[in-house]
Order: sequence, then C-alpha cells, then structure tokens
Amino acid sequence: MQVTRSKWFLPLFAVALGLLVFFAILAGAGAILLLGGRSETIRGLRGDGGDERFRKMDIHATALAGLAVIFAIIIAFLVELARGHNGNPYGWLAAIGGITYIAAIILFRIRG
Repeated sequence: MQVTRSKWFLPLFAVALGLLVFFAILAGAGAILLLGGRSETIRGLRGDGGDERFRKMDIHATALAGLAVIFAIIIAFLVELARGHNGNPYGWLAAIGGITYIAAIILFRIRG
C-alpha cells in the first residue's frame, strides 16, 4: 500500500503504460507493412508501387495532410489570441508554411 502513496508512482505508471501502448502500435504497424502481401494499399504505403497513379495519390495525400496541419495551426493561433496570449509559436509556424508555399509556387512557375 505504501508504493501507491509515493508521489512518483502515478507518473512512472503513466509513462510505462504510454511506452507499452506506443511500442504495441509500432509493432502492429510494422507487421502490417511487412506482411501486407498483395494489398495494393500496403504496397503504396511501402513505396513498392512506382507508377503514376501511386505518385498522384501520394501527392494528393501529402497536400491534404499539409492543409490539415496549416488549418490546425491557424485555429491554434486564433485560440491563443482569444485567450489573451500572443500566439507566437503558431504565428511562426504559419509564417514558415506561407513562405514555403510562396517559394514553391515561384520555383514551380520558373521551372515550368
């Protein structure tokens, strides 16, 4: 009974449980990717599919993920402003995203 009354019991228990769940998920994802067999989706995630269709799906998935991250950054920035904070880390992340987007548009326009 004395062990559970220690101030370190709950934090160490939470960290151990978190590590256990993390490694279980990691092992499951690795097994799916390695043992995916003939699944077209798994081949696309592994990078085995080298045709134009897989590349197009990858570009669209990457763009959608980027939009989700940018949307989350903008929402977090607005929430921080609404709480009366400066929202500075989110502002920097949004600025990096915007500058990268503009640079990519210019680069792709010049490159043709």
